[in-house]
Amino acid sequence: MPDDAAARAAAEARAAAEEESAFSHAAVDPDATAAYGADPDQVIDFYAPREALSPGGGLAPLVVVLHGGAWRAPYDRRHVTPFADFLARRGFAVANVEYRRGGASIPGQGAAAETGGGPVAGRWPETFDDVAAAMDALPALVREFLPQADPRRMVVTGHSAGGHLALWAAARHLLPADAVWRIDRPAPLRGVVALAPIADFTVAEKLDVCGGACRQLLGGEEGFTARVPYADPALLLPTGIATTLVQGRADTVVPEAVAEAYADAAAKAGEVVGLTLLEDVGHFPLIDPAADACAVVAEEIAQLAW
Repeated sequence: MPDDAAARAAAEARAAAEEESAFSHAAVDPDATAAYGADPDQVIDFYAPREALSPGGGLAPLVVVLHGGAWRAPYDRRHVTPFADFLARRGFAVANVEYRRGGASIPGQGAAAETGGGPVAGRWPETFDDVAAAMDALPALVREFLPQADPRRMVVTGHSAGGHLALWAAARHLLPADAVWRIDRPAPLRGVVALAPIADFTVAEKLDVCGGACRQLLGGEEGFTARVPYADPALLLPTGIATTLVQGRADTVVPEAVAEAYADAAAKAGEVVGLTLLEDVGHFPLIDPAADACAVVAEEIAQLAW
């Protein structure tokens, strides 16, 4: 077998093993669940901290988790509940947000043939409606359902497509003036930790990340051009909010180049964004409690939360 073919085979085997490990953990039920809207997907699961982060005790920093899955319906918040529990066991209060995702056929979002008959990525504008609504509702919901949390020390994290949503949530004050999701001032966040995020739509589309998921999210070719200024985090800079990207260098799902493009765009906008690159790490160890990379993620969150 030629060296390049052998290398590809080894990379594919490692990626498969990493994914299997990440999805091998049993789902962890939350301590409470609250709705932020009428749709069944408009809910947030809350996990109370299992131990205090500091000797003095007191309220715990709040970590908001936005799950990945290419904004597609088969992937919901349940697959990151072990990650949410991992953070709770590290002393954080956790809010695991669900949001509406694309189904097999969404009116106005292009033909199912575009995805080879599979589910479409995301729903326009519902996916964005939900993330904005959840973030706006969180302070009041936390006071009622997660009194152990301090919403003044809030860090948003997200994996893959959820990493995109985390970056977007922190940039709503930079949205075009006619955007319904725009807020007048930066969100009250301590920071963002985006994990292998789909952070630059132009680069992601060039690399065909997740089978053209960015294009599908925005409604196909025509929608992409018109809507990308409202959706692409790389166009919504500088945010003024501390931001760190954590990226596996062996990631074949969302390659390193996507995170690097966002960091470069931030630098050109006059903002320094942290970029933690992990050697010999692919896409899924970042949310796998059994992986060392997951501990790195928790440390990055802690540095911003405090």
